[in-house]
Amino acid sequence: MAEPILHIEGLDKKIGSKAILKQISMDVMEGEIIGLLGPNGSGKTTLIRIIVGLLKQNSGSVTISGFQHDTEFEKAMEAVGAIVENPEFYPYLTGWENLKHFANMHKKIADERLDEVVERVGLTSAIHDKVKTYSLGMRQRLGIAQAILHRPKLLILDEPTNGLDPAGMKDFRDHIKELAEVEGTAVLFATHLLREVEDLCDRVIIIQKGEIKAEVRLQGTDQTTEKAIIEVQPQEKALNWLTGNQYQAERQAGTIVVEVAKENIPELNRSLVGQGLNVFSITPYTQSLEDEFIKATTAHQEEGEELV
Repeated sequence: MAEPILHIEGLDKKIGSKAILKQISMDVMEGEIIGLLGPNGSGKTTLIRIIVGLLKQNSGSVTISGFQHDTEFEKAMEAVGAIVENPEFYPYLTGWENLKHFANMHKKIADERLDEVVERVGLTSAIHDKVKTYSLGMRQRLGIAQAILHRPKLLILDEPTNGLDPAGMKDFRDHIKELAEVEGTAVLFATHLLREVEDLCDRVIIIQKGEIKAEVRLQGTDQTTEKAIIEVQPQEKALNWLTGNQYQAERQAGTIVVEVAKENIPELNRSLVGQGLNVFSITPYTQSLEDEFIKATTAHQEEGEELV
């Protein structure tokens, strides 16, 4: 089995007596785009800062491309590229001069590699213009070029689409998808925007109050559990019969959601009718990322905490 590019285990972070991150464990594999989704103040940025070495955890471990963060930090960081919100450049230098300046900080980055990344992010026609003339979307693309110049195995993105218009967001997503597919780069994408992770990510990790609350698979994965929504009366009698016959079932918005394979639905329907129940409909169950997010995060509200 392939080793993860990023492996985090049991990570805790406190500032004073306040726990900011609690027992965070996660893996990101080669070519995988993972969304780190949470409301503002959930701990996403703190986690990103620990991964890139700007903060130190209190306990737990971070391993990047096989190198332990604590003992082999420089080697671990050689495998990382990052874009944190709006990337900064020297405005009176051209895009090419900015990239060349960054390339000089690394070993053996040839001009051919600069040409390659410039073409990949679609800046060929503007790369010799001064950055002060770039739109926000162009600066974001230059940020991607800079972040991937040294062929990182892990790309960290922290709210990178802030300020982009819809066309700029789509363009950004397309470049990230191509990067993961063509170069096999693992991507960790932190955001509070549901739509962004739905459109971009393979898998989403939902974080709130410094804890991982849920993990949702999105792109390119098979759903092994099938569910159906049953509109039935009397509902209490139906729920009791289902649970008494080893079905996983729960109430949801005036209906019952039950785990059942599609081919077994006709038999289930006959059984419910045979119990004297009125079955009005049985439909496939599809849960959106928004549903998953609300389900994972409302527990804190019920306990009297506010989302931030």
